Amino acid sequence: MDVQIDITNTKIETQRLILRSWAESDVNDFYEYASVEGVGEMAGWKHHDSIEVSKKILQSFMSEKNVFAIIYKGNDKVVGSLGLHYSWANDDSKYSTLKLKEIGYVLSKTYWGQGLMPEAVKEIIKFCFNKCGLDALTIGHFSNNDQSKRVIEKCGFEFVKQSEYYAKQLQQNFVDMKYILYRQSSNTA
Repeated sequence: MDVQIDITNTKIETQRLILRSWAESDVNDFYEYASVEGVGEMAGWKHHDSIEVSKKILQSFMSEKNVFAIIYKGNDKVVGSLGLHYSWANDDSKYSTLKLKEIGYVLSKTYWGQGLMPEAVKEIIKFCFNKCGLDALTIGHFSNNDQSKRVIEKCGFEFVKQSEYYAKQLQQNFVDMKYILYRQSSNTA
């Protein structure tokens, strides 16, 4: 079952990162990484072609209150986002009694390959299970996204199924790999 999680007053720190709600002043950092070709496309959305697009999406992050800004402590820049969204598992009777969310994330291409996203996701797992009382988390990646696959595996998610996802912005079908992590099987609870 879907639950509402409002991250407005939440701040999570890891060794190298701060995860917090978005602010209007983050728009330039957001545009800087979201306008790079190949970043959004890995998640099914078109890279931003103007700062106005970034402003509009930033407003939705702020109003929906379910997407964290990822700040790199080394330079205080926003380098990515991590959201808690409606899960595909909510529509599957096998999971209908579980309180769950889907994790989605994007990271600036400049910071790929440094282990930052597993660091962020592991803290969000703890937050969701220990503070929000969720029973499970789901996550996914397109079959050609090996970086996300490694993040998901490092964080202990179990593969559930493969499906097809149509990315409207890209007007393209993707093979989508879906995973789940149960609270009782995570080492964070």
